[in-house]
Amino acid sequence: MSDHILDVNELDFHYNVLEYSFQHPVVIDFWAEWCHPCKMLTPILEKIAIEADGAFRLAKINIDKNSNLAIRMGVHSIPHVKGVRNGKVVGEFVGLQPEAKVREFIQKLIPHPSELWIEKGNHLYQQGDWEGAAEAFRQALQINNDNTTARLGLAKSLFRLQALQEALSWLEDFPTSREYPEAERLRYLITETLQATRAGTPEDELEAAYQNSLRLLYRQNYLAALDGLLDVLRQNKSFHNGKLKEIIVEILDLLGDAEPETRSYRQELASILW
Repeated sequence: MSDHILDVNELDFHYNVLEYSFQHPVVIDFWAEWCHPCKMLTPILEKIAIEADGAFRLAKINIDKNSNLAIRMGVHSIPHVKGVRNGKVVGEFVGLQPEAKVREFIQKLIPHPSELWIEKGNHLYQQGDWEGAAEAFRQALQINNDNTTARLGLAKSLFRLQALQEALSWLEDFPTSREYPEAERLRYLITETLQATRAGTPEDELEAAYQNSLRLLYRQNYLAALDGLLDVLRQNKSFHNGKLKEIIVEILDLLGDAEPETRSYRQELASILW
């Protein structure tokens, strides 16, 4: 019928559904021979899967032959359809639905091409491949130049690559969006860092320590920079009109939770502020 429709059992579920969903979405059709609504819904799912030609995989699971799997997936009545992306259930419905509703469900499951590039960019960023991440975000922006998630992701990747001026260009006139607050923090951090690399040594000791920490950051010595900035914050919580806290928060966002030190630095920041 189609290479993108297959029967799945308890033995190959992990590989054919969970692992595969990191490449393409998977629609799971839980059914049984005795289920009359299933016999009406399954042909609709198969028809859409054939038309989609690989945009998603249809995995059919007979609950009578795979009862443990059905229980584990929380299936209590059928037909029961679940959508899986990146190893997680992201949507589901129970019972027979008209074809239009089924199509709507699947369409929401299938990511826009720009979203696929953004997912790849985020994954590469967390892996420390900032060149690869930057390229993925650029691909997303070629599809949709106004995508704020891709713009912020590219700016962060460029910062990690020490391309601060180019990163700044993607943050200017940043559209109002969910990403806007972080984009503003990053823009301020870049501006301050560039100024620190050009400035001389100020007479004020606290300002000198602040600028030295930003120069360490420019040289990608993130942890030493954080140590210095936190020390400045301990001495003056309102330093630079309270902007220092935002700078530290943004550096921690740049490091990401994949860095083992991020959590301890977040806790230290919280202890200083409170």
